[in-house]
Amino acid sequence: MTQIPNITSRLDAFGALLDQAREYAGEYINAAHEQALNPGAAALARLSEFDTPLPDGPTEASEMLAQLHDIGSPTTLPSTGGRYFGFVNGGAHPPALAAKWLSDIWDQNAAFYVMSPITSKLEEVCERWIVELLGLPKQTVAGFVGGTSTAIAAGLVTARNELLTRQGWDVAARGLFGAPEIRVVLGAQAHGAVYKALSYIGLGRDRVEIVPSDDQGRMIAEKMPALDAHTLVVAQAGDVNSGAFDPLDAICEQAQKAGAWVHVDGAFGLWAAASKNKRGLLRGFENADSWAVDAHKTLNAPYDCGIILCRHPQKLASAMQASGSYLQRTDGQRDGMYYVPEMSRRARATELWALLKTMGRSGVEDLVDRLCSHAQSMADGLKTHGFQIKNDVVFNQVLVACDTPELTQAVLTNIQEDGEIWCGGATWHDSPVIRVSICSWTTTQADIERAVAAFCAARERAKTSP
Repeated sequence: MTQIPNITSRLDAFGALLDQAREYAGEYINAAHEQALNPGAAALARLSEFDTPLPDGPTEASEMLAQLHDIGSPTTLPSTGGRYFGFVNGGAHPPALAAKWLSDIWDQNAAFYVMSPITSKLEEVCERWIVELLGLPKQTVAGFVGGTSTAIAAGLVTARNELLTRQGWDVAARGLFGAPEIRVVLGAQAHGAVYKALSYIGLGRDRVEIVPSDDQGRMIAEKMPALDAHTLVVAQAGDVNSGAFDPLDAICEQAQKAGAWVHVDGAFGLWAAASKNKRGLLRGFENADSWAVDAHKTLNAPYDCGIILCRHPQKLASAMQASGSYLQRTDGQRDGMYYVPEMSRRARATELWALLKTMGRSGVEDLVDRLCSHAQSMADGLKTHGFQIKNDVVFNQVLVACDTPELTQAVLTNIQEDGEIWCGGATWHDSPVIRVSICSWTTTQADIERAVAAFCAARERAKTSP
C-alpha cells in the first residue's frame, strides 16, 4: 500500500519546489536583458521533447520543473527586457510580479467577498484609485478581467442591454430574436477586438456604420452619421498602429445630445489621463459611458490584467448578472463577479494594487511620460538615419518604413531573425510598415540607441543580400 506523506514532509517538498522555481526565475530575469529576442533554431527544435505520451504514472515535480526551465525558458520572447517592441506588451513591474506570486500561493477565487475578503477589499481600493488617477466620474465602477478584449465585450453588452431597455425590450429575459434594431457606429480603424465583441453579443460585424478616419487613423467626428438614443458609438484612445486618439470631446458631445452610448477602447492609451503632458489627447473622454483598458500594457502589470470601467454601476451589474441559491452575497461588501463576465476567476487586483501602491500617482505619470519620450527618441533617431516615420508620434507607437515596400519587409525579416530587438509588422495605408511599441518600464535610452543601430544593420544586410 502506498503511504501518504505526512503534512510536514509535504510542506517541506512544496517549499523546496518553490525555491527551485525562484532559482530558475532569477536565472531567467538575469538573462532576459541580454538574451536574443528570438529563440534560435536549436532551442526551438527542443520543443519536440514535449511531444510524449501522457505518463502512466507520476513524474517527480522537480524533474518536471527542470524540464520546463531547460526547454521552455530559451524558447520565450523575453518581453520583460528593454528591447522588445512588439504588440504593445509591457514588462512586468517587479513589485507587482512579487505580489502576484504571493497571490498565486493564496489561490483565491475573486467571485465573492465571502470567498476572499482581501481580494474584495483590493478590488474596491483599486477601483477608487483608478477612477481618481484617470479623472473619471466618481460613481464609476470597475470590473477586473483578463484583458481589453473581454473588457470591450463587457462594455458593449452593457450598452446593448441599455439601448434595448430604452425601447422596452428586456434582452436578458427575451433574447435577441425579434428585438428592436440597435445602431453601431465605429471609426474605420476600429480594433479587431471590437468586431470580435460585436460578433459575441449578436450585433454582427457587417451591419456597423463606418465613420471615415484621417491619415493618422482618427475618426473624423464631422463625418459621423446623425446619432439617436438607439446608437452605440465605439471610439478609441490610441490607435493600435499609429497611437492616434479619436476626437473624444466632439464624439461625446454629439452622443450626449442624441442620448447615444459611447464606449472608449483605451487598451493602452487611456493611461494618458495620468499624465499632465498627455491628458489633452483624451479631452472629453470622461463624458463617455464605458471604457476598456489594460493594466498589463502601459501600466506594466503582469499579464492577464484588464479593466472594464462604467459610469453606470447598476447597468453593468445588470448586464453581468448571475443567480443561484448557493451564491452567497455579503451586505455592504464588494462581490466582484457582478461587474465581470466570469464567475470563478483569479485575484487580478492584487498585483494591480501592488503596482499602484508602489508607483503612486507620480510614478505612473513618470512611466507614461518616459515611454512617450522613448518613442519620440526612437522616431528621431531613425529619421536621422534615413528611415521614414509614417505617423505623428503622439504616444508610444512608431511606424517605420524604408524607401520601398520590399525593403521595409526585408528589414523587418532581418530584425526578427537577428534577435537584437523585436518589432512586429503591419499594413498602413496599403503599404507595409514596421510597428514599434515602446511599452516596457525597463527600456532605457541606451536600448533605444541599440534599436536604431539594429534597424540600420538590418537595412544594410537587406541591401547587400542577393
